[in-house]
Amino acid sequence: MVSFENTENAFEYKSDRELKRAAMLFSSMGYAPLVWMGTRLTPWLVRSGLPVRGIIRKTLFAQFVGGETLEETAAVARKLGEYHVQVILDYGVEGGNDGEQGFDHAVGEFNRVIDYAATQPNIPLMSVKVTGIARFSLLEKLDAGMKRYSGSLMKRYEQVLKDLTDAERAEWERVGARMRLIAQEAADQKVGVLVDAEETWIQDPVDVLTIRMMDEFNRGRMVVYNTIQLYRADRLEFLKDSHEAAEQRGFILGAKLVRGAYMEKERKRAAAMGYPSPIQPDKEATDRDYDAGVEFCIDRLDRISLIVASHNEHSNLHAVELLQRKGLPLGHPHVHFSQLYGMSDNITFNLAKAGCAVSKYLPFGPIGDVVPYLMRRAQENSSMSGQTGRELGLIRKEMKRRGI
Repeated sequence: MVSFENTENAFEYKSDRELKRAAMLFSSMGYAPLVWMGTRLTPWLVRSGLPVRGIIRKTLFAQFVGGETLEETAAVARKLGEYHVQVILDYGVEGGNDGEQGFDHAVGEFNRVIDYAATQPNIPLMSVKVTGIARFSLLEKLDAGMKRYSGSLMKRYEQVLKDLTDAERAEWERVGARMRLIAQEAADQKVGVLVDAEETWIQDPVDVLTIRMMDEFNRGRMVVYNTIQLYRADRLEFLKDSHEAAEQRGFILGAKLVRGAYMEKERKRAAAMGYPSPIQPDKEATDRDYDAGVEFCIDRLDRISLIVASHNEHSNLHAVELLQRKGLPLGHPHVHFSQLYGMSDNITFNLAKAGCAVSKYLPFGPIGDVVPYLMRRAQENSSMSGQTGRELGLIRKEMKRRGI
């Protein structure tokens, strides 16, 4: 029986000093006014060149980031590997500041991560953002056009292609070529690629691109995964439609299931622009669809490779229980679990101990580049009644067990 209460397993990889530092950090994050002030001041302080990087490096950066360079992630990956925890590498490159040249450069950076992952024993996956290789406003135009048509995703896509100018069509073809270079490198190096989810107003072309790559590369083995945000009211249906396409076309569907990352932004935009919010009406609806999505995938593991990417204890246990009920191994080759580095160690390390394939999502990059990511982590964890309270409670329980 898997239990997420075992703090000895959860924090075995942390020294007493690291545990105390984590306790202090999560205590600070539980103080909302401090987080409010810090998330507004920190980006400005970093940009201004004031000497704050050392403080950030020893606190938030040390807790949530693998290092500034690929090479620095090696020590973290090695340590996690000792406890049978794998790594998903995430380099948040954005090519948007330098036009087409920047997008081409981003491909090289993503492929560099793939090549590095292939040399490491426990880095089977890495993540990419399509906004790193494509102009946001082009994705926006494609998405808006697709929403004007009815029918399946691919039918709507084929319609909207006719509405593009010759220059836009050529630009979009270059985006497809970049994505293919990344997928080909991943296939050659036997590394999986997780395509990140985006905002609803650019997601349709991202889905098209990802499904086309799955159709090309996910034949007999897993290369490309789509990220499906179940806080969207339409995504359970989309998961089922994607599976139907995989059945018809004969490829394996890669499905990384998450709850979602842009809720406030999505609701604000919908209200401002006068269209129905795409987000579920409440948390219960999100939870219900998430669990239904996990169940749908586990019922079809011959055609779906599932990543349960969640910090929700119930969702992870639900997946484990479904596997056990079906008499399937917890380390099934088409089931993977994942949590962010620095969070939910009680889930990750106890799943690993039980024999599940589980990873930490490990971002890396220069401090200045990862500050937005760190600010999101601080904001997410600022509710003492939520994640921070749970993290802190478990850390204190382990400190008491160790007598420190």
